[in-house]
Amino acid sequence: MTEIVLDARTATPHFPGIGRYVSNLARTLVPLLAADERLTILCDPAYPIALPPSESARIIPLAVAPFSLRQQWILPRVLRDLRRGAPSSLVYHSPYIAMPYLPGAPTLLTVYDLIPLRYPAYSTARARLFVRGMTRLALHAARYVAAISEFTRQDFIAEFGLPPERITAIPLAADPAFKPQPTEKIAEIHARYGLSERFILYLGSNKPHKNLVRLVEAWRMANRKSQIAECALVVAGAWDAHYPEARQAAETALRRPVATNGCLQPSTFNLQPILWLGPVPEADLPALYAAATVFVFPSLYEGFGLPVLEAMACGTPVICSDASSLPEVTSSPGPLSPWERGSAASAALLVDPNDTDALAAAMVRVLADEALRRELAQRGLAQAACFSWERTAAATLERYRQLAVEKP
Repeated sequence: MTEIVLDARTATPHFPGIGRYVSNLARTLVPLLAADERLTILCDPAYPIALPPSESARIIPLAVAPFSLRQQWILPRVLRDLRRGAPSSLVYHSPYIAMPYLPGAPTLLTVYDLIPLRYPAYSTARARLFVRGMTRLALHAARYVAAISEFTRQDFIAEFGLPPERITAIPLAADPAFKPQPTEKIAEIHARYGLSERFILYLGSNKPHKNLVRLVEAWRMANRKSQIAECALVVAGAWDAHYPEARQAAETALRRPVATNGCLQPSTFNLQPILWLGPVPEADLPALYAAATVFVFPSLYEGFGLPVLEAMACGTPVICSDASSLPEVTSSPGPLSPWERGSAASAALLVDPNDTDALAAAMVRVLADEALRRELAQRGLAQAACFSWERTAAATLERYRQLAVEKP
């Protein structure tokens, strides 16, 4: 008997992205287990995970926070107690770098990105030291590492000198709820949020690496074109008050002069509206994506870029940056792909995220060309179908089994 212990204590509102990853992975693993395998989920008692009925899976509540010093001795004790339950082997999976650093069991660690280290200006020296230190400890504790994209895998190899054979790219997937939506749900979302008939959607945070200031500037530039008429820009997602620059840029856009015949003149066009929705309930997201005329995601750095995949899965044309992991999500990256992709051609219109003119031109082009929107939507659906939680869970289970049979 092999005991697989998945640490789901991060499946809480404080870790929304990691929580979705752990919850989807846990649910999908259950039907894939062999007769001699059992899945044990450690979770916060306040946030239990719903699992399919199975005698091969169980949940153990553990009221120890991931950042608590107590976990350094309590969780290894839990693992020792589980091992005494007579499994022939036990493996431990931590989906976060805040973990017990002497777990006493073969360990798989999941890593996501290096944003605090790649964008040091946007975090304190203390925070960067904290992240780097915890990451080094977690990498030392883990025998194998799962990266959520090939880009992230290469980033960790370069930053921490990991042997390539120790880290595997296991991509994420969109939740099955993200799919083309019926007309009545799209109409309902239009009415509920007061959306215009045509709108470009951005979904994500306003942290600087998301590149929202440049998106607002590109929107201002695109407004000089007639194709943008009667189309709004909708910005949805959690808002961090530490970074007000995007809203400030929007508020001053009309007052900014434009160059005409080499001279600066006051703006003479009407800026189409920007609607700031803030956080949107998970249940509304599939219809919001499907309602959008175009989804735009100009991020400078993403460990994976799940909103792009979710938008494609809903049948929405996508414009996104050609940086970091996003080309992996939207097209076949060649021999570095962890598994095959859809079309060799990109399923999204890719742009340089540092080129405001290119971003503005891409929005105008896609809004003006209905045939291009249909083509991008079809490519996106085909590309999104290449990712599934079944494939993610199967690849993760393969690593568990490798850990279970290897000698320490």
